[in-house]
Amino acid sequence: MAWYIWIGNPLLATGIASFILHETVYFGRCIPWIIIDAIPYFRKWKLQPGKVPTPQEQWDRKHSILLFHPVAESFAMSTWQVPFPSWEDMLPQLAFFFLRTCSTIHYFSHQLLHTPLLYKYIHQFHHKYSAPFGLAAEYAHPLEVMILGTGTIVGPLLYCWFKPNLHIITVYIWITLRLFQAIDAHSGYDFPWSLQHIVPFWSGAEHHDFHHMAFVNNFSTSFRWWDRILGTDDKYRTYRERMRAATKGLDPTHRKAIE
Repeated sequence: MAWYIWIGNPLLATGIASFILHETVYFGRCIPWIIIDAIPYFRKWKLQPGKVPTPQEQWDRKHSILLFHPVAESFAMSTWQVPFPSWEDMLPQLAFFFLRTCSTIHYFSHQLLHTPLLYKYIHQFHHKYSAPFGLAAEYAHPLEVMILGTGTIVGPLLYCWFKPNLHIITVYIWITLRLFQAIDAHSGYDFPWSLQHIVPFWSGAEHHDFHHMAFVNNFSTSFRWWDRILGTDDKYRTYRERMRAATKGLDPTHRKAIE
């Protein structure tokens, strides 16, 4: 609340806070991946070890939110009220955004972007790199940012339309988690401790890397269940089986080099 009082204009306060949040989280989360890309030791965990982004490519990927405030207020979202929500209130809301709105909207929107016309004029921009890296997560046509951003922003707005107990702090946490997820999915690395080895049906870098490599299959974002249900991971699963068969009996280092 002190932030809104200090700025004096709720519209401007929300816009500035949203911008600072996005830029800080996005570039802050990309820095570890930039460092990892620069250290050869980590190549044994890189999904496409022969394709490491150059410093120039990393630099080229550096890169309105003001309208979010009036839209949020019109949907009865709390933007400056105190006290802030408790974790007991926020966790079910965050789970709902991840499990329902984001997974479903992103999957079908992403698949739509792979139709010939939309791919040629919009989505092809994002597929410039067949081996993605963290900073390339938001390297996309402005229309794609709007289309795929629907799953992130519209979900919370619709939620508070039906149940007006959503606070903007919860939305900021949600956006932070989504940015982490998107950057990690584009990192190009599959570590033994990566989330896809811990959380059932989590997509992760190993799942999304195939999408960039093959330009087909794996349209999911956070959870991969729509791909499994609708069969849009058939080529991916065939590829993984072929890789497992080819590397059977090899030590981990040689196995990763072949994969």
